[in-house]
Amino acid sequence: MSEKRLCPVCNDPIIGRVDKKFCSDQCRNSFNNRRYSTENALVQKVNRTLKKNYSILQAFNQLGKTKIKRTKLLQEGFDFNYFTGTYTTQKGATYHLCYDQGYLPLSDELYLLIHWEG
Repeated sequence: MSEKRLCPVCNDPIIGRVDKKFCSDQCRNSFNNRRYSTENALVQKVNRTLKKNYSILQAFNQLGKTKIKRTKLLQEGFDFNYFTGTYTTQKGATYHLCYDQGYLPLSDELYLLIHWEG
């Protein structure tokens, strides 16, 4: 007689194929949701922050090029620690990019926003 296999989520018996690991789709989904929610928490946080930064830049940069005060970006929740890349010009100016939106510090308080097409 074969050994009874139990579901790792609810401990119900597993009926069916020999390689089946869960008793139902609900238990399989529950197991994977728990597993990936902790593994991907950092990635999800970074993606949320990048998406928020992108939305803020896009909202303030409707014309493709504009100047804005740092305080205005911060008031909207912009996080200067998160961006997707940088571009340094031949003159040494470094643009920070968030997908196709970018910003260049002109001074401590003033930033140039651009739509990046590079």
